[in-house]
Amino acid sequence: MGVFTYDYESTSPVAPIRLFKAFTIEAAKVWPTAAPNTVKSVEVEANPSSGSIVKINFVEGLPFQYMKHQIGGHGENNFSYSYSLIEGGPLGDKLEKISYENKFEAAASGGSICKSSMKFYTVGDNVITEDEIKALIKGSEGVYKPVEAYLLANPEACN
Repeated sequence: MGVFTYDYESTSPVAPIRLFKAFTIEAAKVWPTAAPNTVKSVEVEANPSSGSIVKINFVEGLPFQYMKHQIGGHGENNFSYSYSLIEGGPLGDKLEKISYENKFEAAASGGSICKSSMKFYTVGDNVITEDEIKALIKGSEGVYKPVEAYLLANPEACN
């Protein structure tokens, strides 16, 4: 097994606390509403807390039917969260899991900077290229961008 690390940053006009809530505490409610062409439902085992499993079910016609995340933890004081993609989605037979550490920080000009560190755990001697990683990031925008648009259109959401 190999481990490949990739760091990524993006900006958003949405405040850090709202993005944090939309991607953690309120994800089961927000994602299917904000991204109905992508996310069918989000099922959370108990409360979304450390060790819990979250299953994201996708609409028909997408390359993946579902994926499961195991929550690592949430830092509500610093708008950080971690989780591992442990089943389904883009893992295939090449990846064992993908671990994510994300943090939303206030941007100087308003909005947020999302800092993400990803670790790709490959099966056997497989490797993952930077182009493959960038394709996975682009695919995740199918949820991120609609959630961001939903928060902008609904200022009362995730406050």
